[in-house]
Amino acid sequence: MRIRALTALTLGVLCGLSVAQTAARPLHADRVVVLKKERTLQLCRQGKVIKTYKVALGGDPLGPKTRQGDHKTPEGLYALDSRNAHSQFYKSIHISYPNAGDRAAARQHRLSPGGDVFVHGLPKGYGWVGASHRLKDWTDGCIAVTNQEIDEIWEVVPDGTPIEIRP
Repeated sequence: MRIRALTALTLGVLCGLSVAQTAARPLHADRVVVLKKERTLQLCRQGKVIKTYKVALGGDPLGPKTRQGDHKTPEGLYALDSRNAHSQFYKSIHISYPNAGDRAAARQHRLSPGGDVFVHGLPKGYGWVGASHRLKDWTDGCIAVTNQEIDEIWEVVPDGTPIEIRP
């Protein structure tokens, strides 16, 4: 009987510690960093990486996005400025591409810089693909994660959060 009581007490203490650790976790990320070469998206808080996700990028990911339709993921400093729970993907968070520099560079070559770049989940109806979507870069220049991962990101990344996309 005492062994059961001690076991129950130990489990209770461990559960309490688990809840305390969960409560101590940051409520949000204050920066997002995408490393294109490594195919990762990092959620950061106060300069420390708090979570890393593997991603799929645009179908032609090397180099920065310079024009509409080039299938490249942009590089530079942007903001995650709005979200869409009803997009053609499971959920999407808009990246503020193009910035003034991107527009000026495209204008210099008489090109449209494009737009509509997002961090998003999988296309509607394809959630079953899961993590295997990362076997090939397939987006039109966006950053793709699984549906479960976009749910996590959605919860901890408020609108206005800076996103840095590195080569």
